[in-house]
Amino acid sequence: MSSISFLAWLYWDPYPQAFTIPFINRPVAWYGICFVTGFILGYLILQPIFRQYLQGNKHYPKEKIHELTTLFTDRLTWFIVIGTIIGARLGHVLFYDLPSYLRNPVDILKIWEGGLASHGGTLGVIISLNLFLYLYRKSLPGLSFVKLLDMLVIPTALTVTFIRIGNFVNQEILGDPTSLPWGVIFGHPADRSFPEPRHPVSLYEAASYFCIFIILYSLWKFREVKLKQGFLSGLFFVLVFGSRFFIDFLKVPQSQIIDESFLQMGQYLSLPFILLGLYLMITPKRLQFG
Repeated sequence: MSSISFLAWLYWDPYPQAFTIPFINRPVAWYGICFVTGFILGYLILQPIFRQYLQGNKHYPKEKIHELTTLFTDRLTWFIVIGTIIGARLGHVLFYDLPSYLRNPVDILKIWEGGLASHGGTLGVIISLNLFLYLYRKSLPGLSFVKLLDMLVIPTALTVTFIRIGNFVNQEILGDPTSLPWGVIFGHPADRSFPEPRHPVSLYEAASYFCIFIILYSLWKFREVKLKQGFLSGLFFVLVFGSRFFIDFLKVPQSQIIDESFLQMGQYLSLPFILLGLYLMITPKRLQFG
């Protein structure tokens, strides 16, 4: 990376491509590396969590635990990746820039140009999890949607941490101008605005998501047997989208769909997930999916 200098504020202007793949001459962006790294680490964390579930369930013979863990963690990861990308892309199109995409529908497919919305990605994952459970309901007896969600929110919190770091490298998701000493001057901001000190809101989110990961992982590691089904999922939704709601007050408006003079689109979209999280924490056994 290049051009980091400390004057009054941090000046940030890295080259977006990490390297170019030989022979095919295809550049690989830092954002893509962060995205993939997040999912790889999430996969490695999900394996022991899923293994613990299988070991504690009488439906699965002990001699097949290792095989089943690898098999279904692999397949589940692909469902999550595909659900995340499709949901996040459609979320961005529908919630943030629909008029532009209606004029040029083919641009919807150009994911490499950026434009992924976390709320849409969350909905995409929820749909993909239900599809996963439907297809493998006979192979995974007794596994409910809420229990599966409890297992997934832990690695998800770490994955989205790396995605937000990728956003920072891309100089996107900009914050409002600030005079605070930790403000960041983006040399080439994604919206082509004038370089000036701004809140590094993507780093604020990355830090909050990493803290949430530590909290969720610690609760699973040391108190999992005492937690009600749905508690971890509910806590994830409340903390992730609650932090997102407050951090959005420091963001530059992003949506071309609504007037964001009161609340931003991301804040409106966060409210249903916060309410869902509270419901899961309070009455987890009453909620059924799949």
